[in-house]
Amino acid sequence: MLRWNARIADVGLEQEKALSLLDGIYSTVMIRDILESYFFYEIKRSDIKGKAYLRTLGKYYIVDIGLYNYLLGFCNRDRGHAIENVFYFELLCRGYDVAIGKIGNAEVDFIATTANEKKYIQVTESMMSEDVRKRELAPLQSIRDNYKKIVLSLEPGLDASYDGIKSENLIDWLLDE
Repeated sequence: MLRWNARIADVGLEQEKALSLLDGIYSTVMIRDILESYFFYEIKRSDIKGKAYLRTLGKYYIVDIGLYNYLLGFCNRDRGHAIENVFYFELLCRGYDVAIGKIGNAEVDFIATTANEKKYIQVTESMMSEDVRKRELAPLQSIRDNYKKIVLSLEPGLDASYDGIKSENLIDWLLDE
């Protein structure tokens, strides 16, 4: 640490700012190491209208939910996040390139692409609630292209389609393809 302090003084940074910078560098190196260990996978965020990857606000998915439970405990477990996690890795296993979609202020859970196909996919625990239906459908409804749009859930609700957006059972989808 003395060596770092000497370098900090040499470049004229205040110690608090410099230590904050070092924390950021350490965090970046640590995240890179964790990603290289294949315990976590990073998913990039894509601007759907601009058709470019964004530099910030990506997500990380853990390879083994058991590790997640070990690190954070079983209390306050977010089933929705666990479902997304399983689904993300299933998309990778099926050969898709996967990104998160951003359209305006809304987010599409997954953009799954191959050389021949592109799908926009929302994943949720249930589509039974009107509020959840609105939340999950709104981003897909604002996309103005003709690629397939799907909402997958454990409880798909009463309708199989909402204005051309398919609503399917997640378990059936996982077992089908």
